[in-house]
Amino acid sequence: MATKPHIAVIGAGAFGGWTALYLLRAGARVTLLDAWGPGNSRSSSGGETRVIRGAYGPDQPYTKLAARALDLWKQHEAQWKRKFFFPIGVLWIAEDDDAFGRGSLPLLKDAGIPFEQLAVNELKHRWPQINFETVAWGIYEPHSGYLLARASAQAVVEQFVAEGGEYRQAAVAAHDLDSGQWKALPLTDVSSGDSAGGTSRGTSLVADRYVFACGPWLGKLFPGTVGPHFVSTKQDVFFFGTPAGDPRYNEGNVPVWGDHSEHFMYGIPDNQGRGFKMANDTRGPEFDPTSGQRLVSEDRLAEARRYLAYRFPGMKDAPLVETRVCQYENTIDHNFIVDRHPANANVWILGGGSGHGFKHGPALGEMVASLVLKDETADSLYRLARFRS
Repeated sequence: MATKPHIAVIGAGAFGGWTALYLLRAGARVTLLDAWGPGNSRSSSGGETRVIRGAYGPDQPYTKLAARALDLWKQHEAQWKRKFFFPIGVLWIAEDDDAFGRGSLPLLKDAGIPFEQLAVNELKHRWPQINFETVAWGIYEPHSGYLLARASAQAVVEQFVAEGGEYRQAAVAAHDLDSGQWKALPLTDVSSGDSAGGTSRGTSLVADRYVFACGPWLGKLFPGTVGPHFVSTKQDVFFFGTPAGDPRYNEGNVPVWGDHSEHFMYGIPDNQGRGFKMANDTRGPEFDPTSGQRLVSEDRLAEARRYLAYRFPGMKDAPLVETRVCQYENTIDHNFIVDRHPANANVWILGGGSGHGFKHGPALGEMVASLVLKDETADSLYRLARFRS
């Protein structure tokens, strides 16, 4: 565009916040919207922590994207003088024939992410507090770890505003976004009405381009374009109290871990005094992110307790100190969506982050900002046309 473009980014989570920041830095005028605020309890970017790791199995772009994101996380920590990334290591434990693990190794090497391939005897020696029964080997990424989620999502928006961006708390009120024929975006925020009536009404937003990074709400906003290929699921997360005076389950003594030998359980050791975090990555039931009641399943809790006692025997009978219900937003092929709306080339759709999207935020924002401003097209893996082939 010959003049400075005005771009509206809807959604201030991991994808939207970083995209807005990079668009602003590239010279655009940017308005960022969010219905409940960055890192709010209904968002997929809420919660205290998220894993950042490089192992993603074979034939995928996410290992390289994670490597770029990790560099950007470190750069922004240094620039902002704030701590978000904790490199306590990530351990993937697997059975002998684990295709995910085997396929991860060459991509980790190609992306320059340090890792060790460890036999079970070495695993037992390094982490005696873990029961490695049924485990054949593992991948240890010593420089990976976890991120502060809610705090960093809020920090990105704070920095966006500090650098000259406009942030507004408002939700999109349109019901016909899929038509692509709309000229302005109606919002739910309230402004003073005309002097005669003295009423209140929602405002509207007009921009040159729009980026919708609305997480689990994308399927509802675009029921025809995204809805058939997209599902939001309920995911229960549990925090168990570690034994008093026993540091074996705290960060520094046990890494972030993922267990491919038992469904796909994962966890983050005790940090910030919040407890030993654990969850099942298996997709839960469909969930409404706006009105869903965030109560954990008793069946999932019982499953978590059984697993905890088995894999971490020193945590047997540990008290449950906190729970959280979040949601994943998955495409049916589990890849991100980064594409224009088929009926409106000025509208971009960005989502499908699932549980692994948060870590990629800065790298994805950097990539999307470049695509939008240069009027380029994303890799075919991310485009909506893949669902029609």
